[in-house]
Amino acid sequence: MVYFFIAAAILILGYFTYGKLVENIFGVDDSIPTPAIRLEDGVDFVPIKMWNINLIQLLNIAGLGPIFGPILGALYGPVALVWVVIGCIFAGGVHDYFSGMLSVRENGKSIPEIVGANLGLTAKQLMNIISIVLLLLVGVVFVLGPAALLAKKINFGLDPVIAKYVWTSFIFVYYFIATILPVDKIIGRIYPLFGVALLIMAFGLITMLMVKGYDFYPNGLDLHNTHPKDLPMWPLIFITIACGAVSGFHATQSPLMARCITKESNGRPVFYGAMIGEGLIALVWVTLGMSFYQTPEALQAALANGGPAAVVDQISTTLMGPIGGFLAVIGVIALPITSGDTAFRSARLIIADFFKFSQKENSKRLMIAVPLFLIGFAITKTEFSVIWRYFGLTNQALATIVLWTAGVYLARHAKAHWIATVPATFMTAVSATYLCNAKIGFNMPYETSVIVGAAFAAFCFIWFMLKSNKLSAAKSVTTSN
Repeated sequence: MVYFFIAAAILILGYFTYGKLVENIFGVDDSIPTPAIRLEDGVDFVPIKMWNINLIQLLNIAGLGPIFGPILGALYGPVALVWVVIGCIFAGGVHDYFSGMLSVRENGKSIPEIVGANLGLTAKQLMNIISIVLLLLVGVVFVLGPAALLAKKINFGLDPVIAKYVWTSFIFVYYFIATILPVDKIIGRIYPLFGVALLIMAFGLITMLMVKGYDFYPNGLDLHNTHPKDLPMWPLIFITIACGAVSGFHATQSPLMARCITKESNGRPVFYGAMIGEGLIALVWVTLGMSFYQTPEALQAALANGGPAAVVDQISTTLMGPIGGFLAVIGVIALPITSGDTAFRSARLIIADFFKFSQKENSKRLMIAVPLFLIGFAITKTEFSVIWRYFGLTNQALATIVLWTAGVYLARHAKAHWIATVPATFMTAVSATYLCNAKIGFNMPYETSVIVGAAFAAFCFIWFMLKSNKLSAAKSVTTSN
């Protein structure tokens, strides 16, 4: 357990050190009125207190990803802990901070608009497509996941399959209401309750793990690949553990809270801080996956008998008993539900930004929301594992584009772009390699995929450096004039 606490301590230290560096490089200015103040409309632009908004942002971004992903990532061994820490501090935190703060500086605009302002019209249209596809996939995943868990606990005396459909319907209805109503009516009021369940889940499970004497895999902090199926660590672990390390989905959520913060200095606790919070959740579930089952083979066997949802239920019930286990599962369910509702809300706002639709009137919100939910319901008919694979690919592709966007912004303003371009280059190699090798991609041989991924990442970095020199020169001319 000592490795968990060391990793957690490094994450928290990263917030106060590297997070502060990122904030200083960006250059916050509390004299600039935020969109929540200048554009308040009582629907999406609503001033919210900093600590409330921090909790909302955490619940927005922390869906099933920092639970299911780390459980699957635990198959690779303790290296999963290392990736969560490094990814969260140097990639995820930077990604989330800039996706939020660039929105603050751009009147609360959604992420495709921000990408377009920095990378051009083609990138903007690409981001519109990727963002909508990702948000629909996220919304559906975060319906089916909690519905399956709820059906195991509360089935109304019905057949499990029918109970799952009942819960799916209930969750869809909640999502629809949360998508339509002003942000402070449901999301701003119910999330604190979900937050309590989240704390019970995270701290309760890790405490009981220690009380009952569980510890890491017998080999301790062995960073070799331990996956029972011998799946390659590169790039799969970086796709498997996205939420909790770096996740493009977060870029679709940060603008929601960019419309609610009341001063720019709130950006670090709200955006970077929430990412650190999600990283801590991911550490909990990596540790649970490795410690509870003791060997990767035992964890693989549990996953084969019901997937990550079954693992969550078994761990929670065993460690905390029937009542505590139920509360822990509710905490797990709270995460996807509080991300699923804002996924559909973000999709509505992205479409509204694209078509320049005001969202103050109920009728215009319905014009967008109804078709979105019909499409989302249709996607639920697809096999969950297929949806999850496409979610992983689009998620990291979006994260990569947002990091390059942050790099261009920093270069344009003659600031230290490396805080964004180094993780952007790394994630470019990850995403390109996965796209080349995966069956849902080009299905190329593994060795070829690695070479192509590295070459493409190098090309993007060289292109950026050539472009950044022109941006810096243009900045110097503007300043001198």
